[in-house]
Amino acid sequence: MRCRATLALALVLAAAPVATGAAAADPTTRDPARAPAGAYSLDPRHASLMIRVPHLGGFSRYTMRFNRLSGSFAYDPAKWQGTKVDITVDPRSIDTEDNIFNRTVAGYFEPEKYPEIIFNSTGLTALEEGRGQLTGDLTFHGVTRPVTLDVEFNGVGPGLLGVGTRMGFSGTGRIRRSEFGVTAARPFAGDTVDLLFEVEFVKK
Repeated sequence: MRCRATLALALVLAAAPVATGAAAADPTTRDPARAPAGAYSLDPRHASLMIRVPHLGGFSRYTMRFNRLSGSFAYDPAKWQGTKVDITVDPRSIDTEDNIFNRTVAGYFEPEKYPEIIFNSTGLTALEEGRGQLTGDLTFHGVTRPVTLDVEFNGVGPGLLGVGTRMGFSGTGRIRRSEFGVTAARPFAGDTVDLLFEVEFVKK
């Protein structure tokens, strides 16, 4: 019994620094004006872009995910309107949870001709504290068109174990794939594409 108690105590003590580090990684503020200025890089391990497309006229919204994203932005709280965000998505990384169907969907994007999906921001407007609209140019399937994304700032704070500085954002948007020349699989799949993203950036 004494050995078991000693082992349990050792496990608790070993876990304590991990728990403390996790707490230290919480956002310290959700006020964008208090976020430190600097250059930030996308953390690909904590970034996701989901897309939802109506199935057969709207029985459901078929959901897929792009697994490979990269990007960066420069931020100055005194000049936040000038924030420039650049995101690149690998169209081959589409994930439907079916490897065969993944290749089919990726083929609709013609990745040999158009190997990247690129978003370059052109403006940022604050609607209320922590929320705003990010406008930009989306280049998809060789076509560039303006898009508007609704963005929420989730906060800034230290990274894991208190190391570095990390920012988090959530957002949504909507495009029509036909406007980018992607019309395959109609009428089985609808034209409107809902975008949902969760991203974290780390200060360089």
